[in-house]
Amino acid sequence: MALTETSLSSTNQLTGGGTRKTCRLYRSSTMLLGKKCVTNSVSGEKRITGTVSRLWMSVKSCLMSTHLNWEMTSCLQELKRQFPDSHRVKRLAGMRLEALERYEDANKLYDSILQDDPTNTAARKRKISILRAQGKSSEAIRELNEYLEQFVGDQEAWHELSELYINEHDYAKAAFCLEELMMTNPHNHLYCEQYAEVKYTQGGLENLELARKYFAQALKLNNRNMRALFGLYMSASHIAASPKVSAKVKKDNMKYGAWAASQISRAYQVRGVHELLVEMGSTT
Repeated sequence: MALTETSLSSTNQLTGGGTRKTCRLYRSSTMLLGKKCVTNSVSGEKRITGTVSRLWMSVKSCLMSTHLNWEMTSCLQELKRQFPDSHRVKRLAGMRLEALERYEDANKLYDSILQDDPTNTAARKRKISILRAQGKSSEAIRELNEYLEQFVGDQEAWHELSELYINEHDYAKAAFCLEELMMTNPHNHLYCEQYAEVKYTQGGLENLELARKYFAQALKLNNRNMRALFGLYMSASHIAASPKVSAKVKKDNMKYGAWAASQISRAYQVRGVHELLVEMGSTT
């Protein structure tokens, strides 16, 4: 089998969160994968083939999330030996430097990748993640906006930008980012839920009505979304309690709130408190 290099799929290049979520391996499991990498060979070849190289990169990412520095270094050396000019391997090396909080060295490594390939989006995202790790939110926001001018379809970047704006309490801009996401993927219930939460936080009758509608849309897309169900109850209750609404609007929202409350009560009875709390945490 010919020597090939395969990319490691990741759901979150900006923060590394995707690797941690999709690669929840304990220390023993990680070491078992490492041994498989060492012992696995095809037809006696002492080279890493496509499947094994993908496994090596997975192990390397898992090791970074579990802070196994010695094993991490060992995996990285093997990858460098097999793929000395690989940008993916260089990016993994940069992520290791980030884990060690050697941000300046990591930035230099990413800059070298971008010098060879200015369109390498993963390296640009890692540079932004360093700014966020250093607490430089304003610079991270500026860099993300510049990035999105060139890669407007990057959903991950829009979502990260919305989170940065939320941390800065700039809810109007956070809402704009989430609107971009909903236009790109209107069937994602989490985008609808998060947009509704931002509108609920902004407050005011108009925003509360919009929040209620998007909480309802999130439930329509996924009727097990408990955060959306709680949001529907809260937003409808606040609208019903407002002295500015008409009797009909008040009556309708009392009905919506009562329905949401009954669904919440039913969910607690059927699925239990612990399961619901875990599920609500997983949707954040």
